[in-house]
Order: sequence, then structure tokens, then C-alpha cells
Amino acid sequence: MSEPLRQFILSDHGGRFMSATIRLKKFGTKKRPYYRIVVIDKQAPRDGKTIDELGYYHPIEAEDKQIVFDAGKAKEWLSKGAIVSDTVRRIFNKKNVAVK
Repeated sequence: MSEPLRQFILSDHGGRFMSATIRLKKFGTKKRPYYRIVVIDKQAPRDGKTIDELGYYHPIEAEDKQIVFDAGKAKEWLSKGAIVSDTVRRIFNKKNVAVK
């Protein structure tokens, strides 16, 4: 029973089910990356179709401009049981969004 509580089950219109994950989607050019913080199907490729976009992470920018995201949306997805990647967990903790 704990596994279904951890995963948010979504039904797309094709009738299959997927669990949601909050992770980074890569953009940019060689040696100038930036990332969007997205909610995506756990089995989708890194740059695949997203369910929702929460914000962005730009590691090359100044410290105060690196991380921008909607904390309300993030907390909403976390309450629904979305799984968070390790990198996004560190980003959320930097901005004081508690993730277990």
C-alpha cells in the first residue's frame, strides 16, 4: 500500500497509467546548459512531453537568478505524491521547500 501512496497515478487519454516525477528537462547549447523544472511521466525520456512546468534552473547565472520556480505548484504536486529527483530535491531545499 505504501507504493501507491508515493506515486501519483495519472490517466492519459490513451488509457494507460503513469506515475509523475519532478525532474529537470535540459535546454541550451554545448557548455551553456539551462534546465526547466518539470512534472513528467516517470518513464518518459529526459526531454520528453511534460505534464506541467514549475520553473527553471540556470546554473551559469548569478546566484540570486539561478533558481526560479512556483513553490505553490511544487507543493501541490508533492501533496499528490509526485516523486522528486535527487537534483530537484537539492534545488527545493536551497529555496526552503521541504521535501522528504
